[in-house]
Amino acid sequence: MSDAGLKSRLVPRLLLAPAVSTLLLWMIVPLAMTVYFSFIRYNLMRPDVTGSAGWMNYEFFITNPAFGDAVFNTLLLLGSTVLVTVVFGLLIALLINDPFPGRALVRVLLISPFFVMPTVNALLWKHMMMNPIYGVLAQVWTFFGWTPIDWMTDFPLGSIIIMISWQWLPFAVLIFVTALQSMDREQLEASELDGATYLQQLRYLYLPHMARAISVVVMIEVIFLLSVFAEIFVTTAGGPGTASTNLAFLIFTEALLNFDVGAASAGAVFAIILANIVAIFLIRMIGKNLEN
Repeated sequence: MSDAGLKSRLVPRLLLAPAVSTLLLWMIVPLAMTVYFSFIRYNLMRPDVTGSAGWMNYEFFITNPAFGDAVFNTLLLLGSTVLVTVVFGLLIALLINDPFPGRALVRVLLISPFFVMPTVNALLWKHMMMNPIYGVLAQVWTFFGWTPIDWMTDFPLGSIIIMISWQWLPFAVLIFVTALQSMDREQLEASELDGATYLQQLRYLYLPHMARAISVVVMIEVIFLLSVFAEIFVTTAGGPGTASTNLAFLIFTEALLNFDVGAASAGAVFAIILANIVAIFLIRMIGKNLEN
């Protein structure tokens, strides 16, 4: 290989080296420290107790009475939110896809909840919407002569799912509307001339075309929803009991309430493994959709 060819290959790699090295350090150093802390005795309330803990922190975290509920709540919250946002996102996207007066304004209003911060979202729903005395839902219930529901006590996890679904629904709508704009209008017109009903168009034209968009929405939401914390911390604090505790909140409890950094680090490693398993499954699913 000539010097010019070697230089043309070497120079771009040298220019990328600082950014790539920084990115690797930014990811690897925290991960390595988390794994290290998960194998040592490190409780802030007992600084005199040190040394290797082996697998004890992992055993302690997994045998925690709240662990089973946390895993179940995490998966239930994840699945419910994804299902709600995908189904209602598709319905809303199809509804606003065709031109109508004020469509631009409606689209802006539909997308705006996605830009609300999680803490603000939680406070809004907790005090303005779901308060059993002066909340909007309580007023609606009273108007129809029903007994208002104390959402945070009676349906804690359901309340969290509603909050998060409301915030992530605009993201799904935005992706789906964008995908609908790229549909072949000639196929739709041809199907109408052939006498196809709207349900037949939905089944054979719209849904196959939206498969990739649905896969992208599912993957991105799953990655972010595995670490839901602010809504739970602000509203229910994981309760009553462990009714709304997920893995992220359980790790927070071990780290900053029980001051057990070792157990919290073991929980973080478990959460990382779970997230990677889900991510690999979703990436393969999206890869198949792209190939098709």
